[in-house]
Amino acid sequence: MDFSVVILIVSFACLLALSVPISFSIGIATILTMLFTIAPGPAITTVAQRMATGLDSFALLAIPFFILSGQLMGRGGIARRLIAFAKVIVGMLPGGLAYVNILACMFFGAISGSSVAATSAIGGFMIPLMNKEGYDKNFNAAVTVTASTTGLLIPPSNILIVYSLASGGVSIAALFIAGYIPGILVGLGLMLVSFIVALIRDYRVGERSGLVESVKRFFDAIPSLLLIIIVIGGIIAGYFTATEASAVAVLYALLLSVILYKEVKLSELPAILLKTVETTAIVMLLIGTSMAMSWILSYENIPQNISATLIALTDSKFIILLIINFILLFVGMFMDMTPAVLIFTPIFLPVIKDLGMEPLHFGIIMVLNLCIGLCTPPVGSVLFVGCGIADTTIAKITKPLLPFFVVMILTLMLVTYIPALSLFLPRFFGY
Repeated sequence: MDFSVVILIVSFACLLALSVPISFSIGIATILTMLFTIAPGPAITTVAQRMATGLDSFALLAIPFFILSGQLMGRGGIARRLIAFAKVIVGMLPGGLAYVNILACMFFGAISGSSVAATSAIGGFMIPLMNKEGYDKNFNAAVTVTASTTGLLIPPSNILIVYSLASGGVSIAALFIAGYIPGILVGLGLMLVSFIVALIRDYRVGERSGLVESVKRFFDAIPSLLLIIIVIGGIIAGYFTATEASAVAVLYALLLSVILYKEVKLSELPAILLKTVETTAIVMLLIGTSMAMSWILSYENIPQNISATLIALTDSKFIILLIINFILLFVGMFMDMTPAVLIFTPIFLPVIKDLGMEPLHFGIIMVLNLCIGLCTPPVGSVLFVGCGIADTTIAKITKPLLPFFVVMILTLMLVTYIPALSLFLPRFFGY
């Protein structure tokens, strides 16, 4: 192994072990690698240039807009209305509150584009309610934590925009459409696990809503759900690009939260904008430093070497994809999604292309892999949020999480080896 690669890996691992924030760990490790091996003189300048170049992308403008729309929807009473609507659909089944939790997380995650927001908004209401109805609190947390990740597959999704950047221009619209079937499959799998657990533990049947109440809840939820239709429908119809759609999403969320629902006051907007700026700054710093590290890896021919090694190891496409999945599952346990996508996409994309797989298909595989990582210790951000809301510990929630992990991994295998699950909808709409 090249000396520069050793410095990069060792310094990065040491910084992570010292609990240095991931973006700083990536940036410092990259600078150290350049100082000791590649270009000692202009190391800091070069890294800064690579960060600036990596952020110089029109597609990235969509990220702050989608973050802002998610903030507005999160405070605009959307979660409560989606939960009420989900109760109408699945609340009357055995263990109905678990299905309500999953469906509401899928709706809200898709609208907000954030798994952490879905965990906080839906879990903050559903976990106490499920506790009150006699459900085990660790099971409740496990349901919320896993279900909230589906919003990263069901568009609009910021991480799919990041993958588009890292892959060199895979269509964001195609990625958005490709995520629907895998995201829905994950949700259905989680519901199946909840159904089995409900039967074993004899969880109560939910109350059936009356016709009038059902109609009212349906119409209450329609304005919220329309955001997905407006954004994705507008992109598919060619009315606007994904970046322009993000601005439309902000305008619609503002009208919905401030004027129609009246749950966000004008006086609260500065705080919402400030939170959006903070989140955007964190994401953009991650993207910038990750792009600099990706340049180092490319400079050292790491992607090409890994591609050659994997292909020399076996000529079986099945085995190579299995190895890549295992690596990504492991990476997801220790690294946040954004840097993982930016660093490992250039590494594995040459392998994928050599196997004849489409980058669009691989993008969904990668995001689904890393969604599982959000629920796993020791770094799973969604896991920590869910444990905090449920007032439990990672040790206690691990056992209830296992059957959900099994279903998510099985879904991952299906998506990996059945390309049509990801490619059917994009092909149907002409992408």
